[in-house]
Amino acid sequence: MYQQSSYNPQQQQNRYGYASGGSARSTQSTYGGSNASRHSSQRYSSQAAPTSADPQLWQYFNNVDTDRSGTITVNELQQALVNGNWTKFDLDTVKMLMSIFDVDRSGTISFNEFAGLWKYISEWQSVFRHFDRDRSGSIEGPELSEALRSFGYHLSPNLLRMIEQKYASAPESGYGPPPGITFDRFVRACVVVKTLTESFQRADVSRNGWVQLNYEQFMSMVLSAP
Repeated sequence: MYQQSSYNPQQQQNRYGYASGGSARSTQSTYGGSNASRHSSQRYSSQAAPTSADPQLWQYFNNVDTDRSGTITVNELQQALVNGNWTKFDLDTVKMLMSIFDVDRSGTISFNEFAGLWKYISEWQSVFRHFDRDRSGSIEGPELSEALRSFGYHLSPNLLRMIEQKYASAPESGYGPPPGITFDRFVRACVVVKTLTESFQRADVSRNGWVQLNYEQFMSMVLSAP
């Protein structure tokens, strides 16, 4: 049985959600471009910045848009986003971000969509830093439990272990316990927990923590998670 979540989707979207806009300044450490790339954007970016666009964010967008197409692909976005330890974002996380912010379903990210994505990442960075109590650059055990509880998800120790095992980075030495969950995987883990919990709650019409599902409903619920 699950515990009824106090999670408020609208409230959490306001805090960590999908609103567009915002400044690039608070998320500079996430951008992985080189100095040469930054200078090259001045040569290639002949297109005028949109009205009221953050100039620094517009520059970052052009740095990421390496093929000068005016939009950003999955591969370009993955090359641009790095964790605190300078590892590239996990590809599955990048695809999840693309699916959230590719509003027109073009398969690429426009500048306006990129602005929303950048703000989203910036807000999640604040969340990650808050719960990374030991400043290790990863979320582990009690930190993960505290983070999920703050979102209204009171998961059992067994489920918490499963989440940590699923989303923790592979051990560099090839053996021993894996390190904690890096920033990119932390975001994906939280989004998956949110998606599955909301799917379960929609099916739990009696609000007693139990649902009756057929195979099709179960598979639809699981496959809907990013």
